[in-house]
Amino acid sequence: MPAPVASVVVTTYNRPAALRLVLEALQAQSRMDFEVLIADDGSGDATRAVVESAARGFGGRLRHVWQEDLGFRAGAARNRALEVARGNLAIFLDGDCIPRSHFVDGHVRQSRRDRIIRGARVLLSEDFTRACESDLAAKPHHWSKAELRHHVHLGDINRSSPLRGGLMDRFRTLVGSLQRRNWKLLRGCNFSVPMAAVRAISGFDESYVGWGYEDSDIGIRLMNDGLHIVRGTAGICVLHLWHRENDRRFEGDNLQRLEETRQSCRILPQRGMAPHPTSA
Repeated sequence: MPAPVASVVVTTYNRPAALRLVLEALQAQSRMDFEVLIADDGSGDATRAVVESAARGFGGRLRHVWQEDLGFRAGAARNRALEVARGNLAIFLDGDCIPRSHFVDGHVRQSRRDRIIRGARVLLSEDFTRACESDLAAKPHHWSKAELRHHVHLGDINRSSPLRGGLMDRFRTLVGSLQRRNWKLLRGCNFSVPMAAVRAISGFDESYVGWGYEDSDIGIRLMNDGLHIVRGTAGICVLHLWHRENDRRFEGDNLQRLEETRQSCRILPQRGMAPHPTSA
């Protein structure tokens, strides 16, 4: 099989209904020369069943990379996926963020060797998220611009402007170009970076355990290595399903780690990519 143009790394943990919607949207992309790697932080059998069911629609382009459940270890899960990735571009997507049909194409077209492409998100309400996960609502990745505005009016989503493009989208992109070194703009749920750049800095720092800042850390280290942040166009905006707030017991420790990274100007993590046993 030819090497894929991009590797979409989808992080998940025990949320099979959301993951199913994400995989359905990835099957409906405008281009298909990419692979999908499920970076699974220790989910159970229900998630494995979703991946196995979806695999038929990807023609060998979907791989399930699982690690033992030892608490929130998103950085380690992503690193395991990166170690088997074959694409030239790494696209990071959370397993509760539904991409639109030009998501992969947008990231690929906007990518440059010195760019971190950061995408926006819109938030779905709790009730509407449940309706989508229960197949009681139309698939969000198929919505037209008119449908997006309608769902804002109903309160199903918090905004639609980041998804619609046009003059405001170009304006936001221009403003974003003035903030190219603002690490706070990067969200781990939707960004991309050349695979060579990720491997040059040894991926995510696995010393971040528990919720928070492993995505900010890799963004800072990538910028220390010469990259800058670029705001992506509306086509790569995702629809973020509602979820309960994550356990933030380790936020203080992780923020302290992040501050050390900022002060040191280092490129390599304290504990980065290494050979890991993978499960596929």
